[in-house]
Amino acid sequence: MAISKSEISRAYLAIAIGGVAWAALQTYVIHSFGFDWYMAIIDGVGSSLLLSGACWLINNNLRYYQPGRGSYINLFIWCVALAAICAAGVRYLLPLLKPGEVYVNFLQQSLIIRLFTNFLAIGWMAMLSAIWFSQLDQKETEKRRNEAESLARDAELYNLRQQLQPHFLFNSLNSINALIGFKPDQARKMIHQLSDFLRGTLRKDDQQRITLNEELAHLNLYLEIEKVRFGHRLQTEISCDRTCGEAIMPAMLLQPIVENAIKFGLYDTTGQVTISIRGEMDNNYLVLMVQNPYDPQTSRPKQGTGFGLRGVQRRLYLLFARNDLMETHANDNIFTTIIKVPQDETRINY
Repeated sequence: MAISKSEISRAYLAIAIGGVAWAALQTYVIHSFGFDWYMAIIDGVGSSLLLSGACWLINNNLRYYQPGRGSYINLFIWCVALAAICAAGVRYLLPLLKPGEVYVNFLQQSLIIRLFTNFLAIGWMAMLSAIWFSQLDQKETEKRRNEAESLARDAELYNLRQQLQPHFLFNSLNSINALIGFKPDQARKMIHQLSDFLRGTLRKDDQQRITLNEELAHLNLYLEIEKVRFGHRLQTEISCDRTCGEAIMPAMLLQPIVENAIKFGLYDTTGQVTISIRGEMDNNYLVLMVQNPYDPQTSRPKQGTGFGLRGVQRRLYLLFARNDLMETHANDNIFTTIIKVPQDETRINY
């Protein structure tokens, strides 16, 4: 168990304060039996030093050894043994100061009470130490579990991104290859656009928060590349109300959705297709809607069609721990994808 120096210092300070309080109380009790203050202080300090040592020993033992369900009998035996050692230490050490026969008789007659009170004090220390170190161990276990879950989540997000980017890159390179022969100027333009797009992509982290305006600016780079590929066939409509431009969202969330819309809207048709992208605020959510027409004879859009939409839905779950932030509909030859991004900072798990 990893325990900080400050926590250890607090434990030792608590033992020291308890020892001083115990010594003061015992000194007063011994004096109340008619002994002078000198003998009472010797008795109180000597007994408390032995008891503090026993408490330190049991505390230090529980720091490294947490008893299991069937091991509490061992802890009980430890407390009894330490209480007996403390009582025996007082019995044989204090008479060496030659305090007088009256005090020695009092000391012998009070051994049972001393043994019992020592056992209670050591038992309380053992119980408090066991609870305290058990809580520290639980916190450390929870911390390690959270770190492991965070690493696993980050690894999965990175894996999703690595699958999405090559898919788009391969399509773009194939288009550039097709343009080189008969449209070299457009091919060069597309290479520059692809370079700008990839440069912006590499600067973004999967868990980075950006505004919708920044996301749309980066998305426009992607759309310019696709417009070179498809020419006049690809048209886009982007509309956002004034309140949602500065809304926060995960970076690179729209690109795979728009790519899916282009795939199912243009790949099986020869006419002009318009991809619609709309954003608005709904209570505490940024709602983004992407629509594209499709041919029901050649395309059958359904929930989670394509890796892009599955990847977006999985990413939303990893970031927000919710499965209800994305939905798709196919009505009247229009395929609609809707995602909701919570804007409550306390609930965003970037």
